[in-house]
Amino acid sequence: MSSSLAVGKVLTAQPFMLDKNFKRSVIMITDHDSDDGSIGFILNKRFNMNISELISGFPEIDVPVYFGGPVATDTIHYMHNVGEMLDESRQVVEGVSWGGDYEKLKFLIENKLVQPHNIKFFIGYSGWSPGQLADEMKEGSWVLSEGHANYVFKIKEDDLWKETLINKGNNYSIIGQMPEANNLN
Repeated sequence: MSSSLAVGKVLTAQPFMLDKNFKRSVIMITDHDSDDGSIGFILNKRFNMNISELISGFPEIDVPVYFGGPVATDTIHYMHNVGEMLDESRQVVEGVSWGGDYEKLKFLIENKLVQPHNIKFFIGYSGWSPGQLADEMKEGSWVLSEGHANYVFKIKEDDLWKETLINKGNNYSIIGQMPEANNLN
């Protein structure tokens, strides 16, 4: 299973994961190396704040901030679909890039070349040391699937966990229909 882990893959938490950071989380892997570990961002845990409220002097743009994960929660990261315009960004999957030149990003926002539908901001990230994520996969903590730009930019965060499982098909479609409250099963 560890050989399937790669940049652009999506991790969907199994329904009975107890870790509050990752319960019903959907994470896109943005960096993976068996010698260095893995980095990803939780796509469906939204904060009730806007990026312009979080960063003083940031260009005005009505974009929410998401909890990327419990590592380095004093950092801001971004995924976007304007990779060709933003120097130093890294393509994750078709239509999704990660990071890039921060000053140029601010310029693009100021000049309305990056709109709210083009970008997603994260506080912190999800990280795994070498072999840790592979071990979690063996334990059955995550369902691994192909990443897609719709998971980042189109599907509402409240529906994302369910949709990734339904898109996986087979028994996962049934799991995706499970209500969050155990007493409703």
